[in-house]
Amino acid sequence: MIFTIIIFLLVLSLLVLVHELGHFWTARKLKVGAPEFGLGFPPRIFGIQLVRGKRLKKIAATETIDVALSTNPDGTVVEKITDEKKEIDLLVPAKRWRFVWGNRELDDEDEKYGTVYSLNWIPLGGFVKIKGEDGSEAASRDSFSGRPIYQRFIILAAGVLMNIILAMTLLSIGFMIGLPQTADSVQPGGKMESRKVQVLQVLPGTPAESVGLKVGDTILNINGQAVFTEADVQNVLGDKSGQEVTLAINRYGAAQEVKVTPQLLEETNRGGIGVLLTASAMTSYPWYQAIWEGIKTTIFLTWAILVAFFELIRNLIVGQPVGGDVAGPVGIATLTGQVARMGFVYLLQFTALLSLNLAVINFLPIPALDGGRILFLIIEKIKGRPVKRELENILHNVFFLLLILLIIWISIKDVINIFN
Repeated sequence: MIFTIIIFLLVLSLLVLVHELGHFWTARKLKVGAPEFGLGFPPRIFGIQLVRGKRLKKIAATETIDVALSTNPDGTVVEKITDEKKEIDLLVPAKRWRFVWGNRELDDEDEKYGTVYSLNWIPLGGFVKIKGEDGSEAASRDSFSGRPIYQRFIILAAGVLMNIILAMTLLSIGFMIGLPQTADSVQPGGKMESRKVQVLQVLPGTPAESVGLKVGDTILNINGQAVFTEADVQNVLGDKSGQEVTLAINRYGAAQEVKVTPQLLEETNRGGIGVLLTASAMTSYPWYQAIWEGIKTTIFLTWAILVAFFELIRNLIVGQPVGGDVAGPVGIATLTGQVARMGFVYLLQFTALLSLNLAVINFLPIPALDGGRILFLIIEKIKGRPVKRELENILHNVFFLLLILLIIWISIKDVINIFN
């Protein structure tokens, strides 16, 4: 459990920080103020600022000594020594660190020195405060609300774009070191290792469902006979209808045995257990090809997620059952721990998938999300004036509450599923 929590917090922090970094970086590039960029959520432990200024730097020094002799009227000789020192200074850039302790509100003195980079007590991702994002201070030169629509669009969309870039990066790295890929999708130049057969779908009312086979299970052998392709499995089970067989499987990195009795399938008129299978292998590519494969896979997965969300929303509208594939924080945390136990590359792939899901969800035109804020920008562009600030804030708050209630409801279902 502790392992699962730690891995989930690390993955979640990476996804959220990258997302917020997109907002922060574009805001800074467009000269919009960002009073605070935080690791974790408040209360704040401490913050640090990089204060830039000027200082005098000594670059040269000279010293001149003169000796002069003179005679007084009484005939005495007087010696006069002059020691003149000169220093040449140059005004150069200077940096120093300034600390902000505790959870106090940032004041004008703090904001004068730029962004506070803070460490906070709640270890869940991070956040960025952008000046004027709530519609205030529109007259200020560095306020978000006073900027043109296209600049505000760029800042809002940057978080989603960064999550997509993160997914591309993770998948590209994965294809360099080796990611699981179906055998029929391996491109020329790919190097395949550790071929295996995995369960892609378990059909209802079949022997596979009755013995608890799950999507993602790897079939290692049947009655001790190794299998590497779908055809291998079909050939072994085809003539064993009504005979109990032992499947050696790997589930989330743990090996176990399952006893199942194949039945005669009408579709093939041969023995089977009611699963759809796929042959996969750990596939790696040269670095330049791995980057291209990472980009292609990101585009494919993004489209698949969009289609899945469309189907989900359509089912909700027409009153169809949503299905059991929707997971909240509890379900995602459980999956993250299971995937992490399968190995680093599987966690890499799963993190990329979560990053794309976060990008798509955030871009949905729903108030309280980045997509909802962009929707208000589009309305402002069409109308020629912004939506009333009070109305926009009410909508954001109402939909935020609804999202929280939805997350709680899904999380309760996740907990129930864990103990079932």
